[in-house]
Amino acid sequence: MEKLVDKGALPAPQHGCFTNADTELSGLERQLDMRDRQIQQLSAELAHLRRTFNHASAMARIGVWECSLADNCLTWSDVIYDMFEIPRAGRFNREEVLDLYTPASRAELDIKRAQAIADCGSFSMNAEIITRRGNRRWLRITASVDADEAGHPFRIFGMKQDITEERMHLNQIRELAENDMMTGLSNRARFQSVFSTFCEQHADGEAGLMLIDLDGFKGVNDTFGHPAGDACLKQVAMRLKIALGRSELVARVGGDEFAALLAPPVSLAEAEAMAWRVVEVLGAPMFYEGQPVVIGASVGLAFGGGAVGPSCLFRHADLALYAAKDAGRNRVCLYGADQAEMAGARSLRA
Repeated sequence: MEKLVDKGALPAPQHGCFTNADTELSGLERQLDMRDRQIQQLSAELAHLRRTFNHASAMARIGVWECSLADNCLTWSDVIYDMFEIPRAGRFNREEVLDLYTPASRAELDIKRAQAIADCGSFSMNAEIITRRGNRRWLRITASVDADEAGHPFRIFGMKQDITEERMHLNQIRELAENDMMTGLSNRARFQSVFSTFCEQHADGEAGLMLIDLDGFKGVNDTFGHPAGDACLKQVAMRLKIALGRSELVARVGGDEFAALLAPPVSLAEAEAMAWRVVEVLGAPMFYEGQPVVIGASVGLAFGGGAVGPSCLFRHADLALYAAKDAGRNRVCLYGADQAEMAGARSLRA
C-alpha cells in the first residue's frame, strides 16, 4: 500500500533568513558603491590638485626633488627637468647633473650637502648651472635630510627654483646703481665702494690712483650746447677705456672728472705712460655733427695704496691734479707717496 506522508509535518521554509541575507548583501553593495564613488571623487580631486600644483609649480618655476643616499637615485618633478633642459623621459645619473653646475657652484653644493648629511640637517644656496642646451641659469636650492629611527640619514630632498629672471633684474638694478648712464663707466658711488677695499688689498703700497679733469669742457657746453657736451663725454669714456685698459676700475666721479685705480702688475713707470696716453688721446679732436671739438686733460697720479690709506691717497692724487692745472694744464703730475709733504708736483713728460 502506498504510504501516506503528512506534508503538513514538513518544516516550513525560513523565508526570513534569505530576506535578511539579501538585505545585508544589498547594503554591502551600496556601501561598496559609495566607497567606490568616494575613491573616484578623491582620485579626481587628487588629480585636480596635482594639476593645480604642477601649474603653480611651473608658474613659480619651483620643482621638488629627492635623492636616495643608498644609491644616489634622483627623483624630480617635471619642472626640474625643464630647468636643466633634460627630456622628461630621458635617463641620467647624479654625476651627469653635477657636471651641469659651474665649478664654483658645484664646490659649494658638495660642501653644504656633505655637512647637511653629516648633521642630518638642512641647507639653502643659490647655484649657477649651464643647461644641457648650453643656457646659463641660476637656481635657488633648499634641502633637508631624513634619518631613520637609528639616526642614520637615508634621503635628502627639497626644492629647486629657477631665479634667473630675478638675478637678471638684480643685475640691472645694480648696473643702474653703480654705472654712470651717460658714459657707461662706473659712477662715483661705485668708485667709493671699491676704493677702500682696493687700498686694503694692496697694503704693500703698490696701488695707484689717477684723477683726470677735462680742460675746456665748459666751453663745449657754452659754444655748442649740452647735447654736444653729452656726446663729448661719451667719446671721452670710449677713449679712456682704451687708454686705461689695464686699470682695475675707471669711473666718472664728477661732471667732467674721472678716476682710475691702478694695481700690479702695472708699475709706476707704466702708470705714468698710461697717464700721458690719456692726455694725448683726450687732446685729440672730437667731432659733433661734423664739427671738431677740442678739449684737454690734466692728470694727477699718486701711488701708495694701503700704505697711506684711502683718504690720504685720494688727497695726494688730488694735490697732484691741481699741480698739473697750475703748471699749465694738459699734463701729468705725480705725487710721491713716500714724501711727507708735497715736494713740488713735477711734469714727467719725456
